[in-house]
Amino acid sequence: MKNIYPTFHTIQSRSDKEQQLRQRGVTLWFTGLSGSGKSTIAAAVERHLADSGYYCCIVDGDNLRHGINSDLGFSAAEREENIRRTAEICRLMTQNGIIAIASLVSPTEQMRELARTIIGSSDFIEIYISTPLAECEARDVKGLYAAARRGEITDFTGISAPFEPPMHPDITIDTTGTTAVSCAEQIIQTIKSRIEYEL
Repeated sequence: MKNIYPTFHTIQSRSDKEQQLRQRGVTLWFTGLSGSGKSTIAAAVERHLADSGYYCCIVDGDNLRHGINSDLGFSAAEREENIRRTAEICRLMTQNGIIAIASLVSPTEQMRELARTIIGSSDFIEIYISTPLAECEARDVKGLYAAARRGEITDFTGISAPFEPPMHPDITIDTTGTTAVSCAEQIIQTIKSRIEYEL
């Protein structure tokens, strides 16, 4: 539209925000099957970072579907729009020096690449929670797998819709036989150099 003129040049710069917060903005993008532990680990990462003085915000896919994405279903096109909107939110946070912690199934490489492109590859850390399907289904904390097996839920990732494991994730975590806190500690050790602020 010709009548829309971005005003980015008039607002406080990213470097000013990062200096004020004493941290680097980045997006931690958690991907994996339902029940893999994404949200639980994301929450543990948030708590650990907050306790260490970092300012961060969880952007959870389920929560967004109760608000800004409540009009979207689970078709391929709607899933992609879900990712696009979420990535735009994360981009705004990251450019303001916030550590955004996104937790979404984001089942295809194309969708995750869309998020990476929107956010910017230098600000995007892909974290693959690689917990096997059998383990996710055994947990079935929301009863979704059982419903999908009965045919009550269509297009359910891992059952009636595909999940494409990331080809080159920055971090891979399998939650089988370990705790969320331990997984969070692994992630934080890996990303530490990316979020530390240096004058």
